[in-house]
Amino acid sequence: MADTTQYTEDNIRSLDWKEHIRMRPGMYIGKLGDGSSADDGIYILLKEVLDNSIDEYVMGAGKTIEISVQGEKVIVRDYGRGIPLGKVVDVVSKMNTGGKYDTRAFKKSVGLNGVGTKAVNALSNYFRVESTRDGKSKSAEFERGELTNEEELDETSRRRGTKITFIPDDTIFKHYKFRNEYIEKMLRNYVYLNPGLTIVFNGEKYYSENGLKDLLQDNTNVDDILYPIIHLKGEDIEVAITHSKTQYSEEYHSFVNGQNTTQGGTHLAAFREAVVKTVRDFYGKNYDASDVRKSIIAAISIKVMEPVFESQTKTKLGSTDMGGNLPTVRTFINDFVGTHLDNFLHKNPETAEKLQRKILQAERERKELSGIRKLAKERAKKASLHNKKLRDCRVHLGDMKKDRRLDTTLFITEGDSASGSITKSRDVNTQAVFSLRGKPLNSYGMSKKIVYENEEFNLLQAALNIEESLEDLRYNNIVIATDADVDGMHIRLLLITFFLQFFPELIKEGHLYILQTPLFRVRNKKETIYCYSETERREAVEKLKGKPEITRFKGLGEISPDEFQHFIGDDIRLEPVMLDKAMSIEKLLEFYMGKNTPDRQEFIINNLKVELDVIEEKA
Repeated sequence: MADTTQYTEDNIRSLDWKEHIRMRPGMYIGKLGDGSSADDGIYILLKEVLDNSIDEYVMGAGKTIEISVQGEKVIVRDYGRGIPLGKVVDVVSKMNTGGKYDTRAFKKSVGLNGVGTKAVNALSNYFRVESTRDGKSKSAEFERGELTNEEELDETSRRRGTKITFIPDDTIFKHYKFRNEYIEKMLRNYVYLNPGLTIVFNGEKYYSENGLKDLLQDNTNVDDILYPIIHLKGEDIEVAITHSKTQYSEEYHSFVNGQNTTQGGTHLAAFREAVVKTVRDFYGKNYDASDVRKSIIAAISIKVMEPVFESQTKTKLGSTDMGGNLPTVRTFINDFVGTHLDNFLHKNPETAEKLQRKILQAERERKELSGIRKLAKERAKKASLHNKKLRDCRVHLGDMKKDRRLDTTLFITEGDSASGSITKSRDVNTQAVFSLRGKPLNSYGMSKKIVYENEEFNLLQAALNIEESLEDLRYNNIVIATDADVDGMHIRLLLITFFLQFFPELIKEGHLYILQTPLFRVRNKKETIYCYSETERREAVEKLKGKPEITRFKGLGEISPDEFQHFIGDDIRLEPVMLDKAMSIEKLLEFYMGKNTPDRQEFIINNLKVELDVIEEKA
């Protein structure tokens, strides 16, 4: 046994840049994941490379960016100024090296700490950088951060710019797969924030003329928009605002220097406050803030000098100042919204009238629900104290307001045996379990009142902390974990219906998943293989030869906690629930839980893009 009492100079070691990144990748790119979530590491690698190309466009160099993702290989080519040829190797392999420390060159850049491409380099099996400028090119190749080949300067007729090629390291990003849906959403955001920029992804062009107005139009069904989108632009700020006719909660898209701040921050808090203050002043009424913001769909983008984010992945702005001689973020946004939104409402009385009617309707509904909500909150608090439904994770045990972490997960289970297995095998630091009692209510067509009156829905809403806004969501990943049979499928549909009906932004923002668990265990004395389909079972039998033992898992409760650790740990398989942006939620729900039709299951599969296995195969 090792002697842990000894502590000498030999215990002290210094890691070089690539060793540290590879040993602590989470410090640089957030969570690793396998590509099933939009904030998984492989997409952060792509974003880090893309941010540099976007910064070139912002500085007026290069109007087109070309991206290719084929299997595991990623290529990003821009037509900016190109990396200075004498620094090509240093820029991608020396920490704290880059051109963004000089604010004359990059005044309002996304990446400021000189880490981005270095992290991509260190976390890639293969990494190649090529810069072209002034009729010359320079390239270098790396393997897991180690320089393997450096070419001499070469004369060329190619257009100036930078080309990055990388293949993520499969020893770090295990079983990963790029999903085009996540990449496409990322690219749309880039063009919304940079009107005039063209991004070509695998041959398809992305372009926007109207910025954030296009973002709201593309993400909201036209029949659900209460009034024409209010689009306001100023120096270093752009906002777009409308209200939904049917949506209950608030929905925001927020950005800083082109970065999608999915967890908001100081700018989003100031914007929400400014909208309420401006509306109150315009109508001369002290409306409740929740009534003003109920059903709002809005986007805000600001540009800040040297922004401070709360993590390397830049999902939440921490800056309180705009930089330079500008005022605080709060004052800047309040002044802009207070002036321009007020002017718009004065010039557009029809929109102002529709907005006021919406506020008054929200006020009536809130008052009607006030008694029910109070009782519901008391029940939820009491249930939380007795820990009947929710087994929380340690990172925010008991703290309903603590900021969510990217690695936090809530498993929604059905039945004592299934919840017991997951509870015993989970990572207690980051994984929580919410236990359903039987099948949830079909909430299709019901009002928000049912959320408070139904114990299951009320407690689930409280556990997620999403009554007022998605910004307060406690878990980054919400995973439906039901049996792989007809009943389990039905429970999935009922839960997805609940989220679509009352909290669609959870699905829109990529927080909802289906847990994939194995259908079979095939093993002999030497090896055990878990199979997720009949095809995998046949392949496993052929591989193990002879007559291996085959176990069919009919329910999650049949999987022991020791085995379950594999399926909710590093090798977890999650299938994201994704909305087709061209399909209205109302129509989707009608097919989901309305009158049954022969096309219903096919419609669900095509429009939600959930990989629903054939029920007969699982029966």
